[in-house]
Amino acid sequence: MEFKDTYNTIEFPSSEILFKEKNSKFFGYAYPIQSEDEVKPLIEILRKQHPNAGHFCYAYQIGADTVTYRANDDGEPSNTAGMPIYGQIQSFSVTNVLIVVVRIFGGIKLGVGGLISAYKTTAQVVLETCEIVEKTINIHYSITFDYKNMNKVMRVIKEKKLEMVAQKMEINEDSGLPIGKIEIKTRKKNADMIFNIFNLMFEIDIKRL
Repeated sequence: MEFKDTYNTIEFPSSEILFKEKNSKFFGYAYPIQSEDEVKPLIEILRKQHPNAGHFCYAYQIGADTVTYRANDDGEPSNTAGMPIYGQIQSFSVTNVLIVVVRIFGGIKLGVGGLISAYKTTAQVVLETCEIVEKTINIHYSITFDYKNMNKVMRVIKEKKLEMVAQKMEINEDSGLPIGKIEIKTRKKNADMIFNIFNLMFEIDIKRL
């Protein structure tokens, strides 16, 4: 089995797209997200943009190794909106993405089949307008060391082309000497190797974040 440490997502929010069906208007939007906390504020913005809309249906998926998802029909008949939208997230094999479809009712009922088709098509079209990018699944480590060992740590970071996320110096309360703390990230496939390198180094402490 091939080891996979990449995932596909969208880099930027989509442009607004409009799909019409029997006088109903379906406005589609896609957003890159990292957590569920981002969903509600984005939908609130759309509610202000579309004060006459009756439904703000959406689906999202977050995560690469462990996936979290939700599909919301927002008052439409059960499974006619959220799940068709989520189906397109799966079809395009993307994650860390939120798709919202805003419906303004046009006076003609579409029926269950019509609704499923309209929400699915809107989600499909909005994803087709997005630039889908491949990203790596990264593991973060915290490395703690006495200042005198700074060069040893930096040498590994440079040789292994590791990315430093954060760096700070503190004073050891016991010795009064400076301590370095560096947060690094590395691709998942290299994570065990990087951990072992630092873990075997004298006076270097590494832990996964």
